[in-house]
Amino acid sequence: QVQLVESGGGLVQAGGSLRLSCAASGGTFSSNSMGWFRQAPGKEREFVAALHWRGSSTHYADSVKDRFTISRDNANNTGYLQMNSLKPEDTAVYYCAAGPRGAVSGVRGYDYWGQGTQVTVSS
Repeated sequence: QVQLVESGGGLVQAGGSLRLSCAASGGTFSSNSMGWFRQAPGKEREFVAALHWRGSSTHYADSVKDRFTISRDNANNTGYLQMNSLKPEDTAVYYCAAGPRGAVSGVRGYDYWGQGTQVTVSS
C-alpha cells in the first residue's frame, strides 16, 4: 500500500510557475508508474502527465505539453510536476497517483491517490 501526499500548490499569476511534489511512503515507489491529474470545479478529473516506473517514457495531455514536466526522485520517494507558463485554465485541484502499470492516462490505471493540492492561477 502506497500513501501519497501532494504539496506545492498555491496562488500564482498567469505566466508564473509552480512545482508540485508528491511524497510517497508505505510501499515501493520505484516500482510504480506515476501520474498527475487535475479536477476543476464542476468538471471530471482529467489526465495531466504520467511517467513510467522505469523512467523510460512520459506522456502529457496536449493542454500542458511543453509547459509542464513530470519527474521523480526514487531515492527520496518523491515525484514532481514542474508547471511553467501557467494559465487561468490550469486552475484545479491537482492529484498525484501511482500504480504498477505503464504511463497511462486513464484514472483507472492507478491504484493509489493523494488527497490533492489546490492550484489557482489568476489572470
